[in-house]
Amino acid sequence: MTDEDFHVTHWAGLSLQQPHVMGILNVTPDSFSDGGKFDQIDTALAQAQRMVAQGASIIDVGGESTRPGAAEVSIDDEIQRVIPVVKALSAEGVLVSIDTRKPAVMQAAAVAGAGIINDVTGLTGDPASLATALDLDLPVCVMHMQGEPQTMQANPSYEDAPAEVFEFLAGQAEALMRGGMIADKICLDPGIGFGKNLNHNLQILARLDELVDAGWPVLLGASRKSFISKLTGADVDQRLGGSLAAVMAGYGAGVSLFRVHDVAETVQALQVAAAISEAL
Repeated sequence: MTDEDFHVTHWAGLSLQQPHVMGILNVTPDSFSDGGKFDQIDTALAQAQRMVAQGASIIDVGGESTRPGAAEVSIDDEIQRVIPVVKALSAEGVLVSIDTRKPAVMQAAAVAGAGIINDVTGLTGDPASLATALDLDLPVCVMHMQGEPQTMQANPSYEDAPAEVFEFLAGQAEALMRGGMIADKICLDPGIGFGKNLNHNLQILARLDELVDAGWPVLLGASRKSFISKLTGADVDQRLGGSLAAVMAGYGAGVSLFRVHDVAETVQALQVAAAISEAL
């Protein structure tokens, strides 16, 4: 995917010699799995502290639901939701990722202490997003999404989903590097469930090694996603087994970072998988 032969070994101050868990903290009333549970500052901070104690290396704070069909949130509302949480957590020394597709929120969160930008649009959701990411020069996670949250699951279409998704991600990474960002600050996320049907998701999961081989760190976010229900019929709060299966598939392919709701269980699974690998 790139002419350079490299393999990033550290990202956002984390050694990628071991896998890392990014704990999901949605300070929203309407996220698909935990909407309304952590939209108050005290419950949000308590959940974040719980996930850190369970082994999360990063807390990913989001103030806008991007579940299929979700309505867009105003910049002011999103900032009011996330900034108090970002500020409080970063003051405690927690590595915070800001989950947003809005440049103004990226900037406000950076001032508040966020250490990572995580954009579900891969820095394409706003004309100023890529320039903002370059200006802030924080580690960034670039995700792939086909379409908009309101319509992305209507009829997603690809000729070759993994190849097209991976090509887009590499292109965005290369655009950042042309703008002056070093490879060590870039992470790629294939965007499971974002403008992809069941087969697309499974094909991407089966070919994650191709994305890993591009050299940038890969973040996998498959936690509690609806593809698990399509395969098993499980309700959203009964998808732990399927979530862990996706994590293990990613780990086997060389994925370094996992964005999850169930931190303790994922950390345990990764610890056992790593121990088995090291015993070879």
